[in-house]
Amino acid sequence: MQSSGEFASASWELVIQVDIPNEERQEKVKLTVSGDLHIGGVMLKLVEQINIAQDWSDFALWWEQKHCWLLKTHWTLDKCGVQADAKLLFTPQHKLLRLRLPNVKTVRLRVSFSAVVFKAVSDICRTLNIRRSEELSLLKPSGDYFKKKKKKEKNNKEPIMEDVLNLETSSTISGSPVSPGLYSKTMIPTYDPINGTLASSTMTWFNDSPLTEQNCNILAFSQPPQSAEALAEMYQPRSLVDKAKFNAGWLDSSRSLMEQGIKEDEQLLLRFKYYSFFDLNPKYDAVRINQLYEQARWAILLEEIDCTEEEMLIFAALQYHISKLSLSAETQDFTKETEVDEVEAALSNLEVTLECGKADNTLEDITDIPTLADNLKLFRPKKLALKSFKQYWFVFKDTSITYFKNKELEQGEPVDKLNLRGCEVVPDVNVSGRKFGIKLLIPVADGMNEVHLRCDHENQYAQWMAACILASKGKTMADSSYQPEVVNILSFLKMKNRSSTCQVASSLENLDMNPESFVSPRCAKKYKSKQLATRILEAHQNVVDMPLVEAKLRFIQAWQSLPEFGLTYYLVRFRGSKKDDILGVSYNRLIRIDIATGIPVTTWRFANMKQWNVNWEIGQVAIEFDQNVSIAFTCLSADCKVVHEYIGGYIFLSTRSKGQNETLDEELFHKLTGGQE
Repeated sequence: MQSSGEFASASWELVIQVDIPNEERQEKVKLTVSGDLHIGGVMLKLVEQINIAQDWSDFALWWEQKHCWLLKTHWTLDKCGVQADAKLLFTPQHKLLRLRLPNVKTVRLRVSFSAVVFKAVSDICRTLNIRRSEELSLLKPSGDYFKKKKKKEKNNKEPIMEDVLNLETSSTISGSPVSPGLYSKTMIPTYDPINGTLASSTMTWFNDSPLTEQNCNILAFSQPPQSAEALAEMYQPRSLVDKAKFNAGWLDSSRSLMEQGIKEDEQLLLRFKYYSFFDLNPKYDAVRINQLYEQARWAILLEEIDCTEEEMLIFAALQYHISKLSLSAETQDFTKETEVDEVEAALSNLEVTLECGKADNTLEDITDIPTLADNLKLFRPKKLALKSFKQYWFVFKDTSITYFKNKELEQGEPVDKLNLRGCEVVPDVNVSGRKFGIKLLIPVADGMNEVHLRCDHENQYAQWMAACILASKGKTMADSSYQPEVVNILSFLKMKNRSSTCQVASSLENLDMNPESFVSPRCAKKYKSKQLATRILEAHQNVVDMPLVEAKLRFIQAWQSLPEFGLTYYLVRFRGSKKDDILGVSYNRLIRIDIATGIPVTTWRFANMKQWNVNWEIGQVAIEFDQNVSIAFTCLSADCKVVHEYIGGYIFLSTRSKGQNETLDEELFHKLTGGQE
């Protein structure tokens, strides 16, 4: 038997700091504990000694030295390794956080600082009514991001009031019951497909959601355009190295906010991290589509992604059109909207889809795969060679292109055969210059083969471009999406046609816009204000009849068609190399880019990847591809875990887009992106 003295010696004193509720101070509490006391018992004794009547259910113990939460309440102090020198803090798990959304609107809400970032973002998106939360994440901006703004505030004697949407009364508690109206297929909030406004009949489904109708409108409608002066004050990365430094701020999805040093009421950026957007539905995704549009808009305005002058004017025209429609839609009386029965609407959509499929698909469509055959021009880039196109007879069948010297030799031996499955298709179009080109990046063992095709007119380009896009995904022209793809390409080309009409002249007389707000500062410097307005209004004539949500979707589609779309840059050093390079990570490939010239050197497709792993001791990522191709690199601008997570995240999203993982699978995501530190 143990004596009372021996029992007393087994106990020891533990000092715990307590965040006193509703008071900006901490209080130290001393407890007498033993090693076999579990964490839940420690918290129970602590609450009893504090003797303050309130709800303590959200409080947990934070271990400062180990930088971790003690959330397993059934574990004993001995099992956790807690001893008398441990510095513990008894603090709420949910704290205030300021999030800057893609539309540059800041919201303040309570977020779990103890859950992993992946789960915290899921709860945030549920609060903001954004589906597919796995596409987003939190980014801690570098010091340069707010540098210009802080300098302006320092020179301004008057205090600046930050425009914040306050949702702090709502707590995104992990695992808490959420209104079924947020994600249910039949009870999801409905938006008018014409103007994107909330239908009044669905507002009753937001009873458990902190979003009021007014807050929903703020998130679902685009913000007024910024002035040229405000654009100049915003952070703008000037080089690939600057972009690489900015991307180093992505938080680790497998660790909590507190573990990554995030403080209460700190400002973070909520952004679409993975450029693989699944199931964009205007009926369910008004907020998501608007935030995606805003992220694309700022990427264009701040030149985070390059585009031609012609494309910049199309983007400007769509922005002008969307801003006008958003302003008029916000002033509408939502109570007068027609109520829609969700079940009947879904059945009607299904009926239309089945009828269209029945009308378009015949027996020949199923048994005979369509082909394309026509004269096109081809060019293969070579070093120290002039860019000269040569005409051949091309035949497109299945997912391959075969070309011959002329039509008469079609039955003989071809000049070459291009297998487009898994290739990269990049448009090379200048409508005003009558240039309709297609750039194909075809994967081979040591990278990518580049082939340029040139079409004669819009219709030919639309047919061949649509066929190439489907072939890159492993689909043929027999697929039901071929004709809609042709129509989308033709409509996008139509938007690029400049039409000088009397309507432009009359619009200039009553000019109601600041044209410099819709283009990048560099583009605005090339033209006088009236010249720029004329060109924007000419492009606007091609989109003037578009509904609001369709215009946003067209903007997103045009953004996705840019050659540099979806590239996230990191500064790396490849194994065996003596100089630094830029690594571009996209939704379907990795690109090695020369840091001096910005020219891609080698491309590797995820489709050809066999496996990848990380040597955590030296911080090196190693990847193996088909045909015995392997690469390894160390990341210089960020922790290798960030790049590792990007690769795993895109592979996770690719399984979802193929229908293998349509629902959120947190365990699979962590398996693909997780790793030891």
